Amino acid sequence: MGEAAVLTTLVLILGVALVVVAVSQRLKVLSVVGFMLTGILLGPTGIGLVKNDATITLLADIGVVMLLFVLGLEFSLRKIMEIRRDFLLGGLLQVGLTAAAAAAILSGLGLGWREAVAVGFIISNNSMAVLIKVLAERGETDAPHGRSVLALSLFNDLAAIPMIALIPLLAGAGGAAGSVATKFGWSIAGITAAFVVFRLCVPRILDWVMRTRVRELFVLASLLICLGLALISSALGLSMALGAFLAGLIVADSPYAHQTAADILPFRDVFISLFFISIGLLLDLRVLGGMLWVAAAMAAGVFLLKAAVNFAALMILHRSPRGAVLGALGLAQVGEFSFVLAGAARAQGFLAGPGFQLFLSSAILTMIATPFLLRAADAVSERRSRSSAKKPEPRSAKEGVASGLRDHVVVAGYGLNGQNLARVLRTAGIPHLVIDLDPVLIQKAAEDSETYLFGDVCRTEILRLAGAARAKIVVFAISDATATRRGVRAVRFLGSNAQILVRTRYVSEIDDLYAAGADTVVPEEFETSIEIFSRVLETYHIPKNVIDAEVKVIRAERYGVLRAKGQVRPSMEKVADLLTAGTAETFYIGLDCPAAGLTLAELDLRAKTGATVIAVVRGDDSFTGPAADFRVETGDTLVLVASHAAMDDAFAYLGGRASREAVPATAGKKPETPTR
Repeated sequence: MGEAAVLTTLVLILGVALVVVAVSQRLKVLSVVGFMLTGILLGPTGIGLVKNDATITLLADIGVVMLLFVLGLEFSLRKIMEIRRDFLLGGLLQVGLTAAAAAAILSGLGLGWREAVAVGFIISNNSMAVLIKVLAERGETDAPHGRSVLALSLFNDLAAIPMIALIPLLAGAGGAAGSVATKFGWSIAGITAAFVVFRLCVPRILDWVMRTRVRELFVLASLLICLGLALISSALGLSMALGAFLAGLIVADSPYAHQTAADILPFRDVFISLFFISIGLLLDLRVLGGMLWVAAAMAAGVFLLKAAVNFAALMILHRSPRGAVLGALGLAQVGEFSFVLAGAARAQGFLAGPGFQLFLSSAILTMIATPFLLRAADAVSERRSRSSAKKPEPRSAKEGVASGLRDHVVVAGYGLNGQNLARVLRTAGIPHLVIDLDPVLIQKAAEDSETYLFGDVCRTEILRLAGAARAKIVVFAISDATATRRGVRAVRFLGSNAQILVRTRYVSEIDDLYAAGADTVVPEEFETSIEIFSRVLETYHIPKNVIDAEVKVIRAERYGVLRAKGQVRPSMEKVADLLTAGTAETFYIGLDCPAAGLTLAELDLRAKTGATVIAVVRGDDSFTGPAADFRVETGDTLVLVASHAAMDDAFAYLGGRASREAVPATAGKKPETPTR
């Protein structure tokens, strides 16, 4: 293919992808699916404008290598340790059981053990890109089940690395499984040696490149490291992806990891887009047309198998039933590394005949269905929660957990916010009880000597055991917006008159939470805005009582002025008026203040800055209209009147910048005590 033909193909692909992905976003279809639809549309069995030529395939392979390189760059052992239980236990269960179950089923259907294992690897993977996007849209990234799902997905991505390396060995071994292990062992030894050599050399190379201060050299060095180790890995009979991941790990240990990631990400995004487009180019619509129902049945089977395994793993991790259902469905699709594994398997002779086309079709269907199934599951779960709340629940023998508490505080959630609140309540001697469903946080509560209850804050029985009906305040400090909404309804269902205070990260939840029965909703976004504008207005010397009154009005109006567009309220206009008028402010004379020991005449504030001292507060005494010979002492508080600009000058002057110009006429004398 000539240069002009390659350029024409790329321009055509990018132009159509721009339109298709934009339409996909409007239809709530994920961008990766949009890229695959672009390939299907332009492919040989679509309108036939683009062939699956070697150039596109090469660019797609580079995209996979860069994807693994960036994954290695972002790998953090500290982050893994923070989620080690979900990552190790949940990840091993989810990947291991899924791959084993799929391989057993396929072997039972007559597939050879090697191909069955390879397909089991392919099916076990899920899409981190899909999960992050869906969880972010639903506001559940920081929810307990959201964190667990992301931990499992991270394990899934890392597990794909050895799987990619094993597939060629599964296909190329000369008979017994022992030969597979032997060959794999030699390959691992070779790549380990290369890793050690690169690990010793790369930091020195990067240091030298950085000293040149030539940015282009740094980008080239990063690409050389990535592609070089990928090439060595391929030469050893392993996958290029494994070498790229190890290269990322090497660079991640250097001080230049963040800059490398920033330089590589644009390349990765372009090449990965071409990778998904190349997947679409491979799909044969003629084969799909004759086996559409078979592909749909395979997609449903994959979904059911993975959802069942995922649900079991998440329940073992003590997620709530709702969280386990949502997490199970979120992990049930086929992921981007599945296509990489499928390509490797196909290159080794697996997935022959219509098998590869069936895989492509069913995989694309699972990715398209994931967001819609999650929305449907959430709606069903919501209706079930409402109906179950109407049924009386039996009392439990655990009623004694909060039997001695009355007019107490129930803290729902023992994360950072819950821990901070509980610490303050404990210090103040206010009775309280914390609820959480995370075993790690419950263990933390026990170590902190808190009265705690392990359970789901959405369930009325758990809230009854916590004495929510007798509580003075119920605080929801959890990150799951849907669970918070249900928990508020459950508290009201118990007939509790407690004040319900809720935190939320999302502005869109405010009205729904008030409608559910919350008395106070604290949106983090708006509270941050309030803190910022309060600090700004204080800098402009707006009186504190005016700022406090404005903040009180904003909160009483449920942040309406911050949510509304257009003109501000009249009360906000008063602030604008105050900015143009004079103001009063106080200045404390600290130990290191150079104004201490000087008389007001020596300071000469009015002439120097335009500010006037109208009073001085010293201990319990106040001196109104002090005379010019009044001597300022450490610990005094000066009451100043000035315009806003003059007040800034006065603060700077008193703080030391200008007061050093004044020379006390009575330096060395004992300060006089003024009379009132």
